[in-house]
Amino acid sequence: MPTNKHKRKASTHVKTKAVKSVQSSGLITSHPKFFALAGLVFVALGLYLLAFESQNNAMFGLAMLSLIAGVVTTIYANFSGSKKKNR
Repeated sequence: MPTNKHKRKASTHVKTKAVKSVQSSGLITSHPKFFALAGLVFVALGLYLLAFESQNNAMFGLAMLSLIAGVVTTIYANFSGSKKKNR
């Protein structure tokens, strides 16, 4: 019988299962469809304000903030939603 026989460690399998069971507890990662829809509403509001109400600087700034917030929220919700579908 060989003296240097390779033995498998059982602890390596336990570590991978523990890592997979950890879930992020963020609000956007919990409800990605709702926040993707809310982001699209912000984008639509920003486009409306930009097209029809941007005569003064305050409405132009509000339109830009709404567009940026909507795009960022939609992209983040889509990334977190795609990870949730793979499980």
